Amino acid sequence: MKHSIKEWLFAVRPWSFPASAMPVLVTLMYLHWAGFENLNWLAGVWALVNIVVFHAAGNTWSDYFDYKRGVDTDETAGATTLTTGMFRPEEIKRLSIGLLVVALAGGVGLMLLTSWTLFWYGLGGALCVLLYPYMKYRALGDVAIGIAYAWLPCWGTSLVFTGSLQADTLLLAIPLGCITIAILHCNNTRDVRTDGDAGISTLAMNIGHDRSQTLYGFYMLTPFFCVAACAACGVFPYLTLLSFVALPNAWKNLQLMRQSTMGDTSAITRLDERTAQLQLLFSLLLSVSFLIAGQLS
Repeated sequence: MKHSIKEWLFAVRPWSFPASAMPVLVTLMYLHWAGFENLNWLAGVWALVNIVVFHAAGNTWSDYFDYKRGVDTDETAGATTLTTGMFRPEEIKRLSIGLLVVALAGGVGLMLLTSWTLFWYGLGGALCVLLYPYMKYRALGDVAIGIAYAWLPCWGTSLVFTGSLQADTLLLAIPLGCITIAILHCNNTRDVRTDGDAGISTLAMNIGHDRSQTLYGFYMLTPFFCVAACAACGVFPYLTLLSFVALPNAWKNLQLMRQSTMGDTSAITRLDERTAQLQLLFSLLLSVSFLIAGQLS
């Protein structure tokens, strides 16, 4: 079966890439503002591209197992590459393995260019991709996402960009990680019924719809409180308050979540995409803030 480039791009779900790419970009701009010398921009851009490939591999790997497990069906509002017959399961599986091989090869190259310590970060990322379906079906998907798309990218980027691990980049992982985990959480909140029919367990399922709404609100608002606190303490430049331009978008997302009920989640059918868009806007605003502050300092 032949597929167009547009179909292959659709299969990897590019709308979700801000979840992985933005933590790397923000970390690069933060370290630039912090005044580190001899920054390795080649390694930084390499890390940005490589994590997107890792993310694409993870998306397709998850889609394959969700379809085989019966999590994704004609009734679900998530990935439709397999449920609509656009792709055969083996095609998505091969695509995922191919992308993972490319990502691992890129990681090895980046490790040779920078530090052997990066091996452990690459191993952690690969395990998050491969074990994600197993963890997701046991209510640990939020943990896997937080590690793979917040903690590992921020620390790993600091390692390749500056030559040493910068622990303070974890301050970036908190707000960025909240929004990234929110993408999965609203997806799982929407799919509680179909996930239950498939016999899997998610955090949204375990805590119930009302608490899931509250948790999503926490994920939406915590990033802004975190940036404000860091700016007030002098850890971030005051220009990072520019990120509050994204607050109305976060509030709109929260209101959509509040409109949903256990019996009717139609209001949040595309909330995962809107949350990814929020990640993009919030992170770009942070990045620009650090970039401008770095130029002014």
